[in-house]
Amino acid sequence: MPFTHINQYIEHTLLKPQSTEREIIELCREAKEYGFYAVCVNPWFVNLAAKLLTGTKVKVVGVVGFPLGATLKEVKALEAEQVFKKGAHEVDMVMNIGALKGGNYEEVVQDIQAVVDVAKNQVPKKVVKVIIETGLLTHEEKIKACQLVIAAGGDFVKTCTGFNGGAALEDIEIIKQATEGKVKIKASGGIKDFKTAQAMLEAGADRLGTSSGVAIIKSIG
Repeated sequence: MPFTHINQYIEHTLLKPQSTEREIIELCREAKEYGFYAVCVNPWFVNLAAKLLTGTKVKVVGVVGFPLGATLKEVKALEAEQVFKKGAHEVDMVMNIGALKGGNYEEVVQDIQAVVDVAKNQVPKKVVKVIIETGLLTHEEKIKACQLVIAAGGDFVKTCTGFNGGAALEDIEIIKQATEGKVKIKASGGIKDFKTAQAMLEAGADRLGTSSGVAIIKSIG
């Protein structure tokens, strides 16, 4: 599959802590120019991105509990509520990774549900992607994480924050098998060229989170 319209899968991402307003403005300009699916930014910049992208097809994604996932579920819910209020169409939340690895599965489900419940109350309903941070998980933990995302009502399983390693093709294959089409998949972290991006999509990813979207498009052909 050629994925000649790969731009439509890309969430143009800038989540570095040192990101500036000027860089977000450029991110949004590039997203419009190249027709990316969305921009993905920290909560502080969601309102700015939403204003810059008003009247375009480019969606705004804000992150929640980023990048550690160890925030209280009540705080994640409040953050999601505020991010949606500021104009986000979707959120990428970080799973409580410590709870998962400690076997506290009910806590993991409740953590995700807290954000999902906020998303369901939006009009129209908003999308919740759950970052499971594959670089920190065993094979069995990746499968369990996917099962918990489904149980909690998440819309996507997302591989990584990018702060603890990147997406691997093997991870996409594991997630695809574990989710059985019940949720979508976002590959994120270390996707820097067209070949890698195409391979992720062919393996089963539905979205690509990358800060190298422009380079990927320019490298086609």
